[in-house]
Amino acid sequence: MTTDIPTKTRSRWVELVEIIEDARRRYYLHDKPTISDTEYDKCFNELLDIESKFPMLKSLDSPTQSVGGARSEMFEPVTHLSRMYSLDNVFDDQELKTWLDRIDKDLGQTPHYLGELKIDGLAVDIVYRNGLLSSVATRGDGTVGEDVTYNAQFIPSIPRALTGKPPSLLEVRGEVFFELAQFDQINSELEKSSKTEFANPRNAAAGTLRQRVDRREEEVAKAQANSKSSEKRLATLRTELDDAITILQKLRLTVHGIGAVDGAKLASQSESYQLLKDCGLPVSSHYQVGMDPIKFVTYWQEHRHDVEHEIDGVVIKVDNFELQRKLGETARAPRWAIAFKYPPEVVTTKLLDIKVSVGRTGRITPFAHMQPVKVAGSTVEMATLHNEQEVIRKGILIGDTVYLRKAGDVIPEIIGAVESLRDGSEKKFVMPIVCPSCKTNILAVKDADVDLRCPNAKSCPAQLIERLFYIGSRQALDIEGLGSKAAAALINEGILKNEADLFDLTEASLIGSEFFTKAVSAGSKSNQINMAGEKLLSQLEIAKTRPLWRILVALSIRHVGPTVAQTLAKEFSSLQSIISASGQQLASIDGVGEIIAESISEWFSIDWHQDIVKKWQGAGVSLEQTAPKLLSDHLTGISVVITGSMPGYSRDGANEAVTSRGGKVSSSVSKKTDFVIVGANPGSKFDKAQELGVPVLDADGFAVLLESGPSAARSHLGLS
Repeated sequence: MTTDIPTKTRSRWVELVEIIEDARRRYYLHDKPTISDTEYDKCFNELLDIESKFPMLKSLDSPTQSVGGARSEMFEPVTHLSRMYSLDNVFDDQELKTWLDRIDKDLGQTPHYLGELKIDGLAVDIVYRNGLLSSVATRGDGTVGEDVTYNAQFIPSIPRALTGKPPSLLEVRGEVFFELAQFDQINSELEKSSKTEFANPRNAAAGTLRQRVDRREEEVAKAQANSKSSEKRLATLRTELDDAITILQKLRLTVHGIGAVDGAKLASQSESYQLLKDCGLPVSSHYQVGMDPIKFVTYWQEHRHDVEHEIDGVVIKVDNFELQRKLGETARAPRWAIAFKYPPEVVTTKLLDIKVSVGRTGRITPFAHMQPVKVAGSTVEMATLHNEQEVIRKGILIGDTVYLRKAGDVIPEIIGAVESLRDGSEKKFVMPIVCPSCKTNILAVKDADVDLRCPNAKSCPAQLIERLFYIGSRQALDIEGLGSKAAAALINEGILKNEADLFDLTEASLIGSEFFTKAVSAGSKSNQINMAGEKLLSQLEIAKTRPLWRILVALSIRHVGPTVAQTLAKEFSSLQSIISASGQQLASIDGVGEIIAESISEWFSIDWHQDIVKKWQGAGVSLEQTAPKLLSDHLTGISVVITGSMPGYSRDGANEAVTSRGGKVSSSVSKKTDFVIVGANPGSKFDKAQELGVPVLDADGFAVLLESGPSAARSHLGLS
């Protein structure tokens, strides 16, 4: 029971979940990371520790229950032929030596190693069939990524056809990136155009590869076919399309591994690299085989700035494939490879001011405004300071010269002050007592909270803008025309008072808006909406038909992310059913639990929240769950638990394969469970199944269950 959990612990769990979810969303979906790898790992490990002591806190949407990466829904999903793993990290020579000693012990010998540079770009999975390009996908969650094949055709170093004698099937792993010279040129052009510059080469590569070039081409085609389209608009669309293709053509690829392969027998990593070269694929010229790992690490630490692209370390791999198979993998990373992360570059700059921002949940976050300075490949002038206690801990004053680094060569982070350069003019930062956006007194929601929040969720402009932006995000209603600038315009120009009236917007609502209407002469107001206005209105109509789980996510109920929302939508027939459910009913659902149930009940008890629901319903937003079409009903009444990675399925895909046949997928194993489906790298649920004597199915058994039902699955296991 949650009553057994200390208030301070419960409060800290809530805070950690918010921090980690926000960090993941900004890193994986928006390519705008805000906390360092070290801080992320610290928070994640603390959350693991809390949940190990209080298992009742776990939910399906807890960050500990999912892989960090996520596939955005702007692109079609692609299931990788073999899983793309992450890498474990070491940060100094002693940690590397410990890893090398463990390899020697596990293998009973010292293997040959291959060393290569760790390019700081975007990981991709490329499949060739009979020598021809079949698909290009981002890493995603390691099992399912985003289909970016269309965009990849514009990248010169990704060949459409392989040379030499390629295998009939070849799955290649690589990194897409910008060379530093190209990155500087791109940012220079953005600056000249008064557009937002990329924070670093990795973000630039991710953002560029995720452009919807196909949609731009469609917009050009529609404008050409529409006799009412002006030449100016058509020219603008063509320029935007040309710019998108031009920047894609500046991307580069380096391959560094092989996944699935048919038609070739390979004995080692180095042998596979020779095959990739023979096929015309770009392999780094900097890899070495049979070297001393310590010397390799030391050399490239001294020469890391001598290469044409960003690196954040080196990777050491056991070269022999048979030895790799012997060592195996953990749930997230191979045991036969390690990444040595170099310490970030440190520079000094002037701390001009410390300001605060207001987030979607009202969290007040101090951030540093500094003299622009180049560090790790890009110019930086802002850095988060997280909370007032962090400012005190770092001992920094406004006016200080400060040490700055990019943690993980990505996140700008102030380390501390250069105290010897103080001249007495420096000032202490004083945390404001009122919200900078709405002037409401800020406070700690719970006594144990280090974060301060603005409690004026109903009408604080900053929170409203962030919530609108979240509603339009890919994980909520995926409204393409509702970005950060559009959200700000809707609130700042007084078009909306809050999100309740979002779906009542019309052309008349937007007339007079500087952001949503066509430019006219100074002093006049336009009476025609522009492309931004047209796009927003058309996308809002589409959003009205989104599935119930997306509506739940869009409401910004604390702890209700996509996974919990989908669970609720499957359990209840409509939003009204969820509203009417008791806290006990909600808490009894697998993957929900008492804390989330309490949060849901509390949200719907607030009058202005009820007003949002009523107005959305009145505007025609669908608040009912559309019953999924069953492929068959031969799993009706059957309850299964799935653990580990199933070949050919994402986590949601495996669940859907069961539910689309009438079955139920549970998150925990009990005596009532009919089958436990076990894939690669299963967790403790496999052990629990064996303990309770629950039938266990592998991938082949799962296929039998889906195809022929429970009786056939039991026969497959030799059971009556």
